[in-house]
Amino acid sequence: MGDYEQFVKQIKNKLDIDLTCYKETQMKRRLTSFCLKKGFTSFNDLYQVMTSDDALEEEFLDRMTINVSSFFRNYKRWVVFESTILPKLLEKNRWLKIWSAACSTGEEPYTIAMILSKYVPLHSMSILATDIDASALAKAKEGRYLEQSLKEVPASMKSEFFEIKGDHYEIDDSIKQAVTFQKHNLLADRFQSNFDLIVCRNVTIYFTDDAKDRLYKKFSDALRKDGILFVGSTEQIFDPNKYHFEKEETFFYRKM
Repeated sequence: MGDYEQFVKQIKNKLDIDLTCYKETQMKRRLTSFCLKKGFTSFNDLYQVMTSDDALEEEFLDRMTINVSSFFRNYKRWVVFESTILPKLLEKNRWLKIWSAACSTGEEPYTIAMILSKYVPLHSMSILATDIDASALAKAKEGRYLEQSLKEVPASMKSEFFEIKGDHYEIDDSIKQAVTFQKHNLLADRFQSNFDLIVCRNVTIYFTDDAKDRLYKKFSDALRKDGILFVGSTEQIFDPNKYHFEKEETFFYRKM
């Protein structure tokens, strides 16, 4: 068994993370770069140190995942969400149950909360935000961001929901309290059910076709009838009927 293949097996046993669900060429290149950066000559050496170094393990998870996010990322999609998708959801249910899956450092679920605040009281929201990376979740809970993360936030929302503190912007506590953050492994952990909206964007592009297939089935099962799955701009589902979805708008799929 090769060095990388052995490492994949060890990570599955230790962290319950199945690296075979990710596209191998991309993942191996990313982790090889991480190995070299940390001064290791083999994946086995990396793993041996990781077994007793929690900080290195967190760095590994951060490198393995793609923690690139910003508020209102791909702004036009959020315009469609607010103008077309959200009114239909609120027409059926004023108390929406929402999941931001693979939420990274929190910009996405906070974006959802800010949009919803225009239409329903913040205390009536149920927004679950999950990620596999504990350090990303810690940053999300802190709610402090550099200006570059806010470049697409409308001026009115920036003044209403953010306060400048030094070189950072801190999000308002009312928005923080609308979101519950939890650690969660999309490929291994159980899903909650009866969601009105699941947002999972710019994540499945890194998965194998088999892993994507299993994930879309699980998302479908986790949605209520007429619930919406919102995916990223490079993640169109080409056979939505297979998962009991139909296309509502580009990148939005309704559970039939």
